[in-house]
Amino acid sequence: MGVRTDTRQKMLVSSVELLRERGAGGVTVDAVLSRSQAPRGSVYHHFPGGRSEIIAEALALAGDTISAIIEQASAQGSLHALRRFGKFWKKLLLDSDFNAGCPVVSVAVGGSPDDQHLQPAVAEIFRRWHQALVAAIIADGVEPQRADRLATMAISSFEGAIILCRLQRSTTPLDDVIAEFESLIASAAA
Repeated sequence: MGVRTDTRQKMLVSSVELLRERGAGGVTVDAVLSRSQAPRGSVYHHFPGGRSEIIAEALALAGDTISAIIEQASAQGSLHALRRFGKFWKKLLLDSDFNAGCPVVSVAVGGSPDDQHLQPAVAEIFRRWHQALVAAIIADGVEPQRADRLATMAISSFEGAIILCRLQRSTTPLDDVIAEFESLIASAAA
């Protein structure tokens, strides 16, 4: 049982990596098998729904991973959560030589018509991130309506910064976003 689980997990991690690097359109069964070095028969053993099921589960894994980072760090305040999120992305970008992007965004904007059924899952992942940030910003003393807007701005800014980091091959855009949010949240809580 352990070997099957390891193969399945390797396939999922490989799929998340492919989503980050190539977008949803670049996640093919052959690419997943090549990256994970899994035998061909394992695809339909572990993922009877094929490519669609692989992408759905990789999306869930990526969403849960980032949600956990935000939710756990939010317990220490919204700025801690944003700094932790930035640190996660800086490491990922540097480790991938600036080839990694957000796997959730890749499904949101880069999927084929066959991937449209994943849009509700993407929306739920973003809702979860947003909700965790809103709660943390409110806990920092910001009124709820402003906290809602700041959380929306934070997610949008980080996703844009990740794109700019890839293009500029620099983590400066993430540093800039974090620095501005330090000022924004401090003034909003005052």
